[in-house]
Amino acid sequence: MRGQGLEQQKKAPLEGLILRSQGGFYQVLTEAGELQCRGRGRFRKEDTQLVVGDRVQVEPTQEGCGFITGLEPRKNSLIRPPVANIDRLALVVSSTQPAPNLLVIDQLTAIAARREIPVVLVFTKADLADTGPLAEVYRKAGYLVFQVDSLSGAGTAEAGALFARGITAFCGNSGAGKSSLLNAIFPELGLATGGISRKLGRGRHTTRHVELFPTGQGGYIADTPGFSAIDFLQFQRMPAQELELCFPEFEGHRERCRFTGCSHRVEKGCAVLAAVEAGEIPRSRHESYKAIYEELKTVKEWELKKEGTP
Repeated sequence: MRGQGLEQQKKAPLEGLILRSQGGFYQVLTEAGELQCRGRGRFRKEDTQLVVGDRVQVEPTQEGCGFITGLEPRKNSLIRPPVANIDRLALVVSSTQPAPNLLVIDQLTAIAARREIPVVLVFTKADLADTGPLAEVYRKAGYLVFQVDSLSGAGTAEAGALFARGITAFCGNSGAGKSSLLNAIFPELGLATGGISRKLGRGRHTTRHVELFPTGQGGYIADTPGFSAIDFLQFQRMPAQELELCFPEFEGHRERCRFTGCSHRVEKGCAVLAAVEAGEIPRSRHESYKAIYEELKTVKEWELKKEGTP
């Protein structure tokens, strides 16, 4: 009887967090330790993709292994990288070498807003160029902003205190100083500059391998491939008229537009355009808005119906 009780205890469902997904296998952290799991067939039948960051129920089988039997509701998710339940998206932006691409930054902030993921911007290489003016653009737009010098450590403590908690997905242009930043914030990970790309599975031009790494303070970090440009429609489709909701600095202005359904691009009496002219909305952000709007106008209705999350 005692042996039977132990066997039943082994197989009792456990709650867990998916740390890594590769080749149909999932590394799940549970209170009993890490288990290598596969998903039950019901997920394939329901066309549900399990991703890193998912909170799941696990049925242990043999030692160190198990099956994922249940999936908790997600608070958010990204298609690239396929990761769920993100507490924040950290955009690492180089002040120079390479120069920041504002359209790419604004595309990413729009995608995050659409998926209800808070964004934090980290401007690096403060020792090489003045990050103040650009940082102010995004502070004015309502984003939390850090300015750091990874070499001297200036600004890294404040950023690290935030990123140590919850799940933070990092992304940034290749060469933006993401590796140096993470190495400065989390030296306990033992990741030398340049090495984090290999350890986190970058450099393969694929998003099949995603992994969460513990910060040692109860949180996790996830890296994404570097980018120099982004195909917005590959990652986020929406009706063009809903894009205004993804630019928080438009709030409080768009309601005062003279016409219902204003696109905030060329209309006379547009309160958003008036705010741009008055310097209340950064002109660079409005230029990005117009560029993304034109792209979204090409989306067909049937494509919108296919839009989804992992």
